[in-house]
Amino acid sequence: MASRHGSAVVVLSLAVILLFGLSSLGSPAYATTAGAGSLYLLPAKFVGPNTGNSMTSLNWAGYAVSAASGSVTQVKGSWIQPSVTCPTTGLQAAAFWTGIDGLTSGTVEQTGTLAECDYGVASYYAWYEFYPSASVAISSLVIQPGNVISATVKYSSSTGKFTTTIKDVTTGKSFSKSEAVPGALRSSAEWIVEAPASCDSASCIYPLPNFATASMGKDSTSVSSTDSATISGSSKVISKFGSMVDSLTMASYPSGSTVMAQPSSLSRDGTSFSVTWKNAGP
Repeated sequence: MASRHGSAVVVLSLAVILLFGLSSLGSPAYATTAGAGSLYLLPAKFVGPNTGNSMTSLNWAGYAVSAASGSVTQVKGSWIQPSVTCPTTGLQAAAFWTGIDGLTSGTVEQTGTLAECDYGVASYYAWYEFYPSASVAISSLVIQPGNVISATVKYSSSTGKFTTTIKDVTTGKSFSKSEAVPGALRSSAEWIVEAPASCDSASCIYPLPNFATASMGKDSTSVSSTDSATISGSSKVISKFGSMVDSLTMASYPSGSTVMAQPSSLSRDGTSFSVTWKNAGP
C-alpha cells in the first residue's frame, strides 16, 4: 500500500464565511487570522506503526477503501448532521464528508458539512473542494442539526472531471460542481469525520467539539446506495471490498494516547456505521 502521509493541504476558512455572510459562492475561501480563525482540511495523519486494516489517525475517524491508482470512479455517502455542544471559550471544529483521494495521494475531491464552535456559539456549513483549489462554502444550503445529508463524488472518463454533489435531503436543496483535478490518482474512497487544523501540520489540529454520535449510511438516513463506492467498474457497499477496507480511529496529537473519535463496526448489511465522540483532544 502506498504511503498514507499525503502532502495535500486544503484550506477552509470559516472566518471569511462569518465575516462576509457566505456571499462569495464560487470563489475560494481564503485563510485569515480574523474572526474564528483558519481551518485546514488535512490529509490523514497516522500514528504508527499501523498494521492490518485498523488504523489510528490524528485527524480522521471513519472508513476508507484503498484501491489501485485510476480505479475509483464514484463514492456515495450519507449522514445525519450532528449538533455540537460548545464550550464557552475557544474554537473547535468537526467536518463530516465523503470523498475520493487524500488517503494515499496528494489530491482530494470531496464535499461535506462542518460544525464549528466559536466561543460557545455553534455554526453549521456545507462546502466542497477540489485540491489544489481551496475549499468553497456553499451558500445555497443552510445546514441544520438533524438534517439528513447525502453526498456523491463522481469521476467522468469522458470529460476528465470530478463532480461533487451534496444534498440536504431534509430540505430538498442540492448543489453540484464539476472540475478537472490534474494529477488525481483516484486511489481511495472515504467516509470520514475530521478534526480540522489551524495550519498544515498535525500539531495544529483543533479540539473536536462534542457531536455525541455521527450516524453514517443507509441504515440511519434511508438514502439508498450509501455508503458505497464504484471501484474498477464494480459498485459495492463498504464491507464488500473486504481487505481493501480500513477503519480509522481518531486519537490525540502527538502520540495518539487519547481516543478522540471512534467508529463502530460496519452494520450487518455493510452500508452503515457510526462515529462516537470520545474526547476533545488537543
